[in-house]
Amino acid sequence: MSKDTAVQVTLRPLGDKVLIRPLSDDEIGTRSPSGIIIPETVNRDKADRGEVVAVGPGRWDEDGEKRIPLDVAVGEIVIFQWGDKVEYQGTEYYLVSESNISAVIEK
Repeated sequence: MSKDTAVQVTLRPLGDKVLIRPLSDDEIGTRSPSGIIIPETVNRDKADRGEVVAVGPGRWDEDGEKRIPLDVAVGEIVIFQWGDKVEYQGTEYYLVSESNISAVIEK
């Protein structure tokens, strides 16, 4: 992800929450990063892709003494199952628990 396309957001997720900007159909394309052609009949409602724009500090361990950092970082493209839709300054985002992120798409 180039620095020119990075989104500056002033929303700060808490705990293990991740703020994701969903990718448009143009940004996703019809071909997966590995070159697989994705037919239009594929139901994209089950999983979505987006860019991580902010991450929380992580969840507390079972003893409540230490934070466990998240495995995703700002700028990464992820596949996520669902989240709370949030509109901020005219842009749609999803606030997602890290456990609802299935994968990071690496280039």
